[in-house]
Amino acid sequence: MSDRITLTGIRAVGHHGVYEHERRDGQEFVADVELELSLADAAASDDVADTVHYGELAERVVAILAGEPAGLLETVADRIVRAALAFERVDAASVTVHKPQAPIAVPFGDVSVTLTRRREPR
Repeated sequence: MSDRITLTGIRAVGHHGVYEHERRDGQEFVADVELELSLADAAASDDVADTVHYGELAERVVAILAGEPAGLLETVADRIVRAALAFERVDAASVTVHKPQAPIAVPFGDVSVTLTRRREPR
């Protein structure tokens, strides 16, 4: 059984989208990240070196949200899930990227994409 670390509502302005005005003007994107990993070592040692430093993870997520533009939310979510799996202790990660100001012609509350990936067997 895996333990979890969850970060919700990580926000940054990015320039992702298929339309020129989205890439030019930018808009806010929001990410939620859930990591599956064992936290037994961290609980026993009380040492941040035995877990994933969620401040570092949040900084990586913001760098991706605000970084190189992508056409699709799927691409942004993939970049984030790969960054999460780069932490050696992480067994699996689930990432949801929200685009609350997406250019949709009807009233809506949110649009998001969620990806879940497991670490490849070693």
